[in-house]
Amino acid sequence: MGTKEQLLRLLEDNRERHVSGAAMAKAIGVSRNAVWKAVEALRAEGYAIDAVTNRGYALSQENDLLSPQGIERFLPDSHAFAVTVRKRVDSTNAEARRRALEGAAEGTVVVAEEQTAGKGRPGKTFFSPAATGLYLSIVLRPTLAADRGQFITCAAAVACAQAIEQVTGAESLIKWVNDIYCDGRKVAGILTEGVVDMESGHFEHAVLGIGVNVKPPADGFPHDIADVAGAVLDDRTGAVRCELAAAILARFWSLYQHMDDPKLHDEYRRRCFLLGQPLIVRQGASRVRARAVDLTPDFKLVIELPDKSRRELPYGEVTIGSIASHP
Repeated sequence: MGTKEQLLRLLEDNRERHVSGAAMAKAIGVSRNAVWKAVEALRAEGYAIDAVTNRGYALSQENDLLSPQGIERFLPDSHAFAVTVRKRVDSTNAEARRRALEGAAEGTVVVAEEQTAGKGRPGKTFFSPAATGLYLSIVLRPTLAADRGQFITCAAAVACAQAIEQVTGAESLIKWVNDIYCDGRKVAGILTEGVVDMESGHFEHAVLGIGVNVKPPADGFPHDIADVAGAVLDDRTGAVRCELAAAILARFWSLYQHMDDPKLHDEYRRRCFLLGQPLIVRQGASRVRARAVDLTPDFKLVIELPDKSRRELPYGEVTIGSIASHP
């Protein structure tokens, strides 16, 4: 770890107070001039670092840049993650997949300030501007069969909803199967992809991607999603993204270790706001009227059709809508 990285970790560990240049130099084992150069290098990268005569340096309380040191500050000491933060990537899922194919260990995490080609549902993108969102992907090597991959997505949905509430206090609900809503607007999406061994039917690896709109974008959301998309926070102030990333990772890992625990299903069901609602189910170019009535133990959505027959949906795109008002 270089001087700059060690200095950032020291600043993160002492975020509530100033640390003198002499104390930093002694802790890292470098000269005070090297400390000054590292501070200037961090400032050039966008970190807001306050300097007070006779007191030293401190990260500004409004500094909300993502960093491995900032995220790890909020993780348990015995966490299983190796966190990398990139300024810009095409997609954190794509980057994590490349690393998985190169043999990256389970728990490898790729976080980005910005995605140029963020991935959503098949054929869709995830709007991923710089500085306001949290975009992360985790390399997984699950032992479960590929046809139970939905458990990963659902565990992530519960973890994301719980983490948002923990860090911000915003009530978070789940729109089956992989979207998180706050105050009636979508604030997060989840995408699980994987490579499957065709002989065993099990994953060779999986990549879990989570994107969260933490703060409102400076120029607003694009026109095509403006009526649906929202942000967890109402304004652009406050430093919460590192803490939120850590909370999501820690909560997901706990659920991931015990995905067969009925408590996961119970918590997902409790937060799923579709149940009991009239729906429009999209199947290719067609639309089907239905009502959401239940969730199966393996997270399929049970719908009731107008003729009172029932079906189980393993996946799909659904929207809430009045049965009477849709053809």
